[in-house]
Amino acid sequence: MTFSSSPASSALPTPQLDALQALVLAMPMARTLGLRFVSVQPGQVEMEIPVREAFSFRPGQLQATAVFAIADFAAVAAAGSVLPPGWVNATVDATLKIVAPAKGECLRARGRVVDAGRLLTVCASDVFAVDSHGQETLCATLLGTARNIDATGGAR
Repeated sequence: MTFSSSPASSALPTPQLDALQALVLAMPMARTLGLRFVSVQPGQVEMEIPVREAFSFRPGQLQATAVFAIADFAAVAAAGSVLPPGWVNATVDATLKIVAPAKGECLRARGRVVDAGRLLTVCASDVFAVDSHGQETLCATLLGTARNIDATGGAR
């Protein structure tokens, strides 16, 4: 089994990327957030959530939990995009740094693989607040680690 930190060298068939999206969107938290994928490529994922009053700590500004959630989803989904068929992953560690208010129409997160290994994948994401004109403002960055799991029951 080979993992690669280079997205170009780990091209996945479209069905596998579709399966990744289906797996993420089946999670109740993803549905609650209104998460949607914008793009998926091996090693890179872009997704969005709407700014909702229910997730705000003041009108129009998301609370840190929602910011962390989209950052984590994007980073770990990017890590999952380079796994072999039958493998899944889960967050084992993540650090979020908020650098600006999360306010606007939606949050857009761009996740990427930093380094992929057999057991662990280091991943990251940047989260942008998007206003009604489509203008992006960096509001947070996340560095995380995902545990790679052979869900086929094979040797680990």
